[in-house]
Amino acid sequence: MRTIVLLFLLGCGSKESSQIIEKLYYSINNKFSVLVFSKTSGFVHHQAIEAGIKMIPNIGKKNKFNVYHTNNSKNINEENLKKFKSIIFLNTTLDVLDETEQKVFENFIRIGGGFVGIHSAADTEYDWPWYGKLVGGYFKSHPSVQKAQIKTINQNHISTLHLDDTWEIEEEWYNFKEINPNIIVLLNLDETSYKGGENGQDHPITWYHNYDGGKSFYTGLGHKPETYSDERFIQLLTGGILYTTQD
Repeated sequence: MRTIVLLFLLGCGSKESSQIIEKLYYSINNKFSVLVFSKTSGFVHHQAIEAGIKMIPNIGKKNKFNVYHTNNSKNINEENLKKFKSIIFLNTTLDVLDETEQKVFENFIRIGGGFVGIHSAADTEYDWPWYGKLVGGYFKSHPSVQKAQIKTINQNHISTLHLDDTWEIEEEWYNFKEINPNIIVLLNLDETSYKGGENGQDHPITWYHNYDGGKSFYTGLGHKPETYSDERFIQLLTGGILYTTQD
């Protein structure tokens, strides 16, 4: 198999607006491409983003899809997005797209594109209700990093086939607001197992749903860089990506 790792220029309509997108992993034999987007306008999860940028290409190699990365929102344009099946918001924060870019992204989803949100993707675009419904909820607050028990609600989804009924991991546990009632919960936090939970007995931490023509998968895990080397999380995210790229 021929593979290439380099910097690759995706056309953006003109030389002035062209931006370099890093091609993290590419093979001419691969089935499709995904874009990892990591722009931040608030808190920056430096180490977690770096860990994700290293880990996601490995998922691509194992599952025969190409992986590109950008932290520049100018790359969210109609011409570029034709090349991708799904866009992964890797620990984005606050306002990351302008109005034109938002419309382009909405159209991408409406024609069947996929979205994967990792951790602070829920701490993004509070003034864009469409986005909040796409993600499935907004970040509200979080206690200190600590271990908590997770209950696997649905073990039949491609992202959760490998998980035990109950398992434990140390993370930064988000409390959520404006939760979309149409999400299908995969993993639920047991608030009795840690301090600072505010969502009660029904505290989703990973979910999926069809939304406005496309597919969305979100997980609240991904604050700690160590999480990206945890095989449970790697397989969880693999399943989420594959779900959002299926026709």
